[in-house]
Amino acid sequence: MKKNLISKLRIKLPNSFFWLVIILVFSGFLYFGFLKDDKISYAKNDATLKLTKLPVVPVLPPLDKVEYDRRMNVLANVKPVVVIPVKPKIDPKTGQPIISTNTEKENPIPPKPNLWPVKTVYPNAGAILPFNRIVAYYGNLLSTQMGVLGEYPENEMLGRLKEEVKKWELADPMTPVVPALHYIAVTAQASAGADGKYRLRMPDSEIDKVLRIAAKTNAIVFLDLQVGFSTVQIEIPRLEKYLKMPQVHLGIDPEFSMKTGIKPGKIVGTLDAEDINFAANYLAKIVKDNNLPPKILIIHRYTGNMVTNYKNIQPLPEVQIIMDMDGWGVQAKKINTYQQFIYKEPVQFAGFKLFYKEDIHTPGTVLMTPESVLKLSPQPSYIQYQ
Repeated sequence: MKKNLISKLRIKLPNSFFWLVIILVFSGFLYFGFLKDDKISYAKNDATLKLTKLPVVPVLPPLDKVEYDRRMNVLANVKPVVVIPVKPKIDPKTGQPIISTNTEKENPIPPKPNLWPVKTVYPNAGAILPFNRIVAYYGNLLSTQMGVLGEYPENEMLGRLKEEVKKWELADPMTPVVPALHYIAVTAQASAGADGKYRLRMPDSEIDKVLRIAAKTNAIVFLDLQVGFSTVQIEIPRLEKYLKMPQVHLGIDPEFSMKTGIKPGKIVGTLDAEDINFAANYLAKIVKDNNLPPKILIIHRYTGNMVTNYKNIQPLPEVQIIMDMDGWGVQAKKINTYQQFIYKEPVQFAGFKLFYKEDIHTPGTVLMTPESVLKLSPQPSYIQYQ
């Protein structure tokens, strides 16, 4: 029956048209059966063919070095030094200038060169800094005592962060503000734990939760490490799958890096430039391997010994380094700490932490406003609220 039907069709169709149809059908099978596309991958699962598009890496415009330098100079916030020349004394008898041997007064010593902006490598395309300012909420979702991030319900916390972002946008309309959630992914502990490292690693489920919350407000995420008796060399690689994400950056806290064998909380810990360079180089490799824009690395600091050999810290085109003033107290104390350990020991960018409770613990004190923080030299590129 089928043979007869086909025979009849062939009889009714012109011979050349019949073969044209056959060729087109055969070509279709070849095309759809052997289609190759470098942006599409195929995977079989339970005899079901799944089509998955690979992520397309955006093409970023090249770094505007002129604008970068201009903004770095603005951040330096250094007032120009005006040297007033010393007028020579006139001899009342001769009316001629008196030539003095005290050349120091007549030729004042030129002012010392400014420490900021720091002369380092230019970042790769897509760098967040200095083109933006970051305003972050810090803490841990499982604790109401470690910071504002975990103190309030999710929607209230995001609402408060949004209000802080608005304040900074009003205080400095020329600098866009990027919101951030700064999450303590490894927390120092008072007890040794099963492995004796005095630190607790947060489960992936909690980190995933932070990422979902951040996505609601288009915020970037910092994963912070309080390593206890462990090391940054051990803890950072465990977070690699998250650090491969373009919106995820890293923070490390010397206060809880206990290299002397004393428990966290008993004394202030320390990190060396060697540790910080390890973190930077690890991030740089992730950036290179995954074709990502530069990562940001934050180091908290409020004493001299918290960071040793700061001159050996090496910013990279793939990693922007922020030294964050992490001390709390009255305004004068915070400003002095900033001058001693951020201004006088420059690395690349500066950060400043504000404590909603501890900063106003002393009666009569108030929390520093964005306007007052912007008077600092250098201006902080990263603002953290706890």
